[in-house]
Amino acid sequence: MAPSDPTIDPPADAPVETTADPTSDPAASDRDTFADLGLRDDLLTELSRLGYEEPTPIQREAIPRLLAGVDLVGQAATGTGKTAAFALPILDGIHRDDAPIPTALIVVPTRELAVQVSEAMHNYGRSSKIRVLPIFGGQPIVKQLKELDRGVHVVVATPGRAIDHIRRGSLKLEGIRTVVLDEADEMLDMGFMEDIEAILDATPEDRQTVLFSATMPPRIAKIAETHQNDPETVRIRTTKAETANPRIRQTVYMVLRSHKASALGRILDIESPTSAIVFCKTRTDVDELTVTMNGRGYRAEALHGGMDQNQRDRVMARLRDGTAELLVATDVAARGLDVDTLTHVVNYDVPSAPESYVHRIGRVGRAGREGVAITIAEPKQRRLLSNIERLTKQTITVAKIPTVADLRAKQVDVTVAAVREALTADDLEDYYSVYNELKGEASDRDIALAALRMVHLARGATLDEREIPDASEWKDNKGKKGPKGKGRDRHDRGNDRPKGKRREPSGDTGYVHINLGRKVGVRPGDLVGAIANESGLSGADIGPIRISDHYAVVGVPEGNVEDVIRSMRATSVRGKKAKVRRYVE
Repeated sequence: MAPSDPTIDPPADAPVETTADPTSDPAASDRDTFADLGLRDDLLTELSRLGYEEPTPIQREAIPRLLAGVDLVGQAATGTGKTAAFALPILDGIHRDDAPIPTALIVVPTRELAVQVSEAMHNYGRSSKIRVLPIFGGQPIVKQLKELDRGVHVVVATPGRAIDHIRRGSLKLEGIRTVVLDEADEMLDMGFMEDIEAILDATPEDRQTVLFSATMPPRIAKIAETHQNDPETVRIRTTKAETANPRIRQTVYMVLRSHKASALGRILDIESPTSAIVFCKTRTDVDELTVTMNGRGYRAEALHGGMDQNQRDRVMARLRDGTAELLVATDVAARGLDVDTLTHVVNYDVPSAPESYVHRIGRVGRAGREGVAITIAEPKQRRLLSNIERLTKQTITVAKIPTVADLRAKQVDVTVAAVREALTADDLEDYYSVYNELKGEASDRDIALAALRMVHLARGATLDEREIPDASEWKDNKGKKGPKGKGRDRHDRGNDRPKGKRREPSGDTGYVHINLGRKVGVRPGDLVGAIANESGLSGADIGPIRISDHYAVVGVPEGNVEDVIRSMRATSVRGKKAKVRRYVE
């Protein structure tokens, strides 16, 4: 299991009774194996079969408490084993002969996470024949109704679809013993607060309530105070050295939007990653960038919410076995991924939430290895970079885009290294016949140069003659650009809106019209959740929202309007088919 990523401490006034810090808990050293945690033998057998050797810190601390039945707030970053931390205690309380009625409800922000958690629980509980069902929007509800009617032990649901089934009466809650809110901070960011409140209000009062979250904003503390009974907190702290994480080299390149893809290719050519993940904001960006990078000679694979689980599994298998060297993914689709071979993480877009940056780069620099975190930023995103630096208490190095000369020098170095390695081969004499055929036609020097040319080009050396403009000196205030003041790039307009005023359409914000409004019960959280789930945008990217009786108008980044329209074509909101088009005043 993977080690802990850096994370953030919750507010000091969080409403909890006990705070567990694994770095200082003397009992933690006594829980070195899963057998020490008190789990059933059949679960231990399955964990061994899956290759789990020892619990992670969050598992060591959470599992015994959950087995004891206490309410829990668990804080740990992506990749630390949170799923097993809550899944194993739930499965421990369900037996082969138990009636197939829902005894646990796990609420997650996205369909991808619903599928991932369901598959993990199925694998852990395979020998007990425990039935786990994921339910989420975008999947035919008739199929879900049939499965619920047949009977299941555990339901893993997105908030909106859980509410739909609760209202239909198809999701029976009388037998629910445990409710888990996984990625609770993400659900709140996506506008699901009202749905979460409604779900908790509908479940039995004597249930066990578990919150898992990477961060602890005040709203999480409010849920704990309102809906949990004397909860304990398990907080996976990191030492100061781990927070600084000197193993990760962090670099930002300032680039205008029109040059981002070229800049990424140039940077990766210089870096030569063994295996890298590139985070994009939308599915469209993922697909387009994957095509671009494959055209540049990289073995790139796409990963986003529009792919089914079989496609996702094939992509991950290719990345893990080295068939693919570049994974281009949305943040949502990549949640929970843990790939040991990663050497580089690239933020193709600066994440709007600083915590997301920390979680992303935490995927490299593990187990004593070095890692590289690269961010491609536009000049207008300096404020987001400042927020990240404040959170991490680090200054991120701003580097110049590599020049054509830099690229050629790197390619020469690669070719020299390849030839040096070939010179040590034992079978050089096998090629004497080739040399013998050529030596009468050209000098030894020309034969060697021709062979080197073949090696150089065969290793993917590109004849890239374009210099990429460096935007590190680009100014995005008062309409000036760099020292010459030639005006901003068209993508950088619209950020000079006076504070405190209602945001109007600008060069940065586009608007979509949705044919559903207050008459069918649509709320802002429904729209944010639907758009975020389908398009891959984060909740912070969506807004403002105006809801009338019969329609709604929602602001999204201008560059993502068409992607939002395409991705919402088959989507329902509040059980009604949504028709989406561009909105123009």
